[in-house]
Amino acid sequence: MASHPKPRGRPAGQGTTRDKLIDSAITLLRQSGLSGAGINEIVRESGATKGSVYHFFPEGKEQIVSEALDRHSDRVVTFLEDTLSKPRTAAKKIETLFEAYAGRVRDMQYRLGCPLGAVCLDLDRDMEALRTRVASNFDRYIETIARNVNVGSPRENKVFAAFVVTTIQGAWIRSRAERSGKPFREAGAMLSALVAAKS
Repeated sequence: MASHPKPRGRPAGQGTTRDKLIDSAITLLRQSGLSGAGINEIVRESGATKGSVYHFFPEGKEQIVSEALDRHSDRVVTFLEDTLSKPRTAAKKIETLFEAYAGRVRDMQYRLGCPLGAVCLDLDRDMEALRTRVASNFDRYIETIARNVNVGSPRENKVFAAFVVTTIQGAWIRSRAERSGKPFREAGAMLSALVAAKS
């Protein structure tokens, strides 16, 4: 989600052991999804001990992943609010948002994706609690966009915001595959034009 605001919170490599474990889990989820964020990988990435994982996260991998998704989503909501609050028109807000995402994926050298989308691909039938956690965080994104981008009635705003989130997820995948921010820029231009035509 051009220049863009940095995630709020402690910089990487700083903070408590618990913070490092969560931030390491976020990085691994973004790189390779749930399957690539095992306890051993999180320990290696964070530099913490395995005992500290179970001390802070007694429920194991699912607990740390859930908290990592929530922390990442807090940062995304802040990014959405900051990015969408500046432009005045709905069309410009959408154009600016997708340009900001193009900047993010470029700055990450096309190596990281959205952890919510990545986790969804790895969910098993018995991971219902994690599925609902992912869904509720997507809902937070939708609500934030709907609150900031007015395309008509409250219902229309929410439906449009959900479509924006769906488009962003697809653009993340294509951008990583193509090593380009072009999917975000193209989608932003198309959606912006649609909003402008409706206004």
